[in-house]
Amino acid sequence: MSTLATVLLAVLPLVAGWVVHVRWLHRCLSTARRDPLTGLVTRDGFTRCATTLLKDPRAVVVLADVDNFKQINDRFGHAAGDALLKATADRLSHHVGRAGVAGRLGGDEFAAVLIDAHGTAADMLTLLHGVLARPVDGQDQELHTTVSLGWVRAADFPADDLSGLLRRADEAMYAAKQARSGARRAGLGRLFATLAGRRAGRKGAHAPASVVGVAA
Repeated sequence: MSTLATVLLAVLPLVAGWVVHVRWLHRCLSTARRDPLTGLVTRDGFTRCATTLLKDPRAVVVLADVDNFKQINDRFGHAAGDALLKATADRLSHHVGRAGVAGRLGGDEFAAVLIDAHGTAADMLTLLHGVLARPVDGQDQELHTTVSLGWVRAADFPADDLSGLLRRADEAMYAAKQARSGARRAGLGRLFATLAGRRAGRKGAHAPASVVGVAA
């Protein structure tokens, strides 16, 4: 047996063990980046995927917030509230598709980046708003609520990073929630005045609010 063959036979078990270990670490990291309730990626995982997707000029950033979630929990209980969050996550993920990413940022707040290949984001998000308002399967038929959506086309603000686009989507979502209008697009006008990325009216924001520009 040649020296090379002897070395290979000695090294192969070590390489195989290393590959198994790397795969195990990858599975652990993937699990850590998944929200245990909804199965969506957590904020860190979302940030990684979304930042990559924003390299596509067709990218659209969406922020979704469940309306009246505290009242849902108070009336139906936390198990029912969890079922509502899970249903919201499943429906959002389905509409975003494999080309995009949906994540749970925390509580009843979700975010997504989708690739609008056909320029139909407004129609798709209007449809999604209706789907998100449907009763939750297997639960009391009264267990449903609306979800306010704010969205922004990355191409409209080429100088913005993910954080900036999420802030714009957040402002549009807040406007939609206040107007009970379902889904709103961040326009090219000024955002609500913010301080360090905090919407006026949120804790940590002190500047007065101005009117947000919106478009269909």
